[in-house]
Amino acid sequence: MATEAGCEHYVRSCLLKAPCCGKFYVCRLCHDAEEDHQMDRFQVKEVQCAVCDSVQQAQQVCKSCGVKFGEYYCDICHLFDKNKKQYHCQPCGICRIGPREKYFHCLKCNLCLASDLQGKHKCVENVSRQNCPVCMEDIHTSRIGAHVLRCGHLLHKTCFEDMCRTGAYRCPLCMQSVWDMEHAWEQRDKEIAQTPMPPEYQNTIVKSHCMVSFHVLGMKCSSCGSYNTVQDSGLIQPTEQQQQQQQQQQQQQQPESDTQ
Repeated sequence: MATEAGCEHYVRSCLLKAPCCGKFYVCRLCHDAEEDHQMDRFQVKEVQCAVCDSVQQAQQVCKSCGVKFGEYYCDICHLFDKNKKQYHCQPCGICRIGPREKYFHCLKCNLCLASDLQGKHKCVENVSRQNCPVCMEDIHTSRIGAHVLRCGHLLHKTCFEDMCRTGAYRCPLCMQSVWDMEHAWEQRDKEIAQTPMPPEYQNTIVKSHCMVSFHVLGMKCSSCGSYNTVQDSGLIQPTEQQQQQQQQQQQQQQPESDTQ
């Protein structure tokens, strides 16, 4: 068994010799927090035993005193830690917390995902190679798990939870809803139907990713029916053709409002 030692990040009984500066740190994260550069974990060649202080080639068991540096050891990532059912994913290039049989590697997303998402998620090419759009920190090598949104984009799980607690419901990248908003949009439709705009604004439109009718309570996308719109311009008076299209849309929506 590995001695219960290490740092706040990992349970291990050795220190890594940083190939960049030659200093000894329990892990790369401890090194990066103290130095003005980052440690390349893949280039680590030597470790120092935390029990007998012997410096030696990176390996799982101390050649001098026989202590086990970690229950788990990867000789590619030079990761020492307690057993969390880790496995090294070759396409990802790093170790993941398993068990392996509960995950699969999506070739297009280039990321290990939970098995229950296989064939049931929207692929975004190399999605994990982007930083989290909430905290702007790395996702691919982060020790924090990733949350896959309905649109296919990724957030840290903790960032997604924080976002939900603040009432945010849209992907920060593409503005699509992160969960089913159908009932919320129906309620917004009712509120808008009951709150007519003054005559001078009733036919006014604004430019978003498409042209939408202006209303102080929300601007509904004519393509997807959501209110996840962002105004890109000032108020625009519609052309006669656009007015006719608006009237047709209002007539189509009116029976729905009357029966609700």
